[in-house]
Amino acid sequence: MQNPELTVLKLGPEDALVISIVVLFLGAFINRKVRFLSENYIPPAVTGGLICSLIVWAIRDLGNVEIQFDLRIRDLLLLVFFSTVGLSATLRTLISGGKALVILVVVAAVFLVVQDITGVLLASLFGAHPGYGLMGGSVSFAGGHGTAIAWGKEAVAAGLQGASEVGIAFATFGLIAGGLIGGPIGGRLIERYGLKPGDTGTDTTASKSNDAGATGKQGYDLYRVLMAILVLTVCVVLGRLVNRFLFNEGVLLPGFLTSMVVGIAIANLGDLLRLPPNRETFDNFGDVSLNIFLAMSLMSMKLWTLGDAATAIMLVLIVQVLVMTGFALYVVFRAMGRNYDAAVITAGFAGLGLGATPVAIANMNALTSRFGPSAKAFLIVPLVGAFFIDILNAITIKFFIAVISRWLI
Repeated sequence: MQNPELTVLKLGPEDALVISIVVLFLGAFINRKVRFLSENYIPPAVTGGLICSLIVWAIRDLGNVEIQFDLRIRDLLLLVFFSTVGLSATLRTLISGGKALVILVVVAAVFLVVQDITGVLLASLFGAHPGYGLMGGSVSFAGGHGTAIAWGKEAVAAGLQGASEVGIAFATFGLIAGGLIGGPIGGRLIERYGLKPGDTGTDTTASKSNDAGATGKQGYDLYRVLMAILVLTVCVVLGRLVNRFLFNEGVLLPGFLTSMVVGIAIANLGDLLRLPPNRETFDNFGDVSLNIFLAMSLMSMKLWTLGDAATAIMLVLIVQVLVMTGFALYVVFRAMGRNYDAAVITAGFAGLGLGATPVAIANMNALTSRFGPSAKAFLIVPLVGAFFIDILNAITIKFFIAVISRWLI
């Protein structure tokens, strides 16, 4: 119940940006000091953002002052990040993944459906609107913070109060869970079946050399940075125009998806014209935008709104972790060939399905640094995480929204 004497302190977009950067430095410092956080690859934005949101909560309860952040810069950063994702997805790169990539994409599509069915069933069990089940399904877990916030805003507009906060909570706990179970799952498979690194049949030397050539000289280059800003601006602006056009045609999609599609089109046009993008520069923009975006999202969480739903959130998390574990062991590993590469891919998939692509890569790194390399895993898992999972997830979410709408009529 809100205190009638509560004072609202509104901070502008510039204030929110400054605080988010301080939050990132705080998270990085704490991660270096706390071994558990560094060993489980918890992002500094998550650590610092959660601490900041706890402080905001304490100020509200103890000082009767509610701090509200203007998050317009955060929303822009979301579009920038997904534009960089699209710019990394050339057709030539996608084709290089071969049959294994196609199989993993199909497996991911099946898992998204399983994850959403699980979420909707759990919501029904608690007597809640099935829309909350989607927030406790692929929206937040496979989708991560960006997707949770984007669709959470749509859910709130549709009348599901607190959907954004619940989605961010699921995404945060999923990030941690994905990093905790991926390594043990892959390690168990390797040890149980006596798997060892072999010839993956995937030559990544060419792609590495091409990337190096595309990157050109390292370090700061004014015109290279300006070109990246121009391309990203085009992605965001054209993405908005496409989004408005689709909205007028009755097709409702989150803005980040159309910006990503524009990025994909630009990347493939450049590839066709033999004008490769400077991946290093775009990756840097992506890292910065994602981390500040996450910091802003987490530090602005209204944790006090989650009090009544804490038990349900933890139960959904436990069930989704169990579903992921079973699916990884009995579906992903077998579908990918039951070999060493399959075990490493399975570990990455666990991080991808519950957290995000960086978690997937961290899981695979933990295994390969101990047992040996897996070029195939490091080729196809990031491709699925950077491109296909978001497209598949958007389609899956739209399908379930349509089903739920018919169900409730």
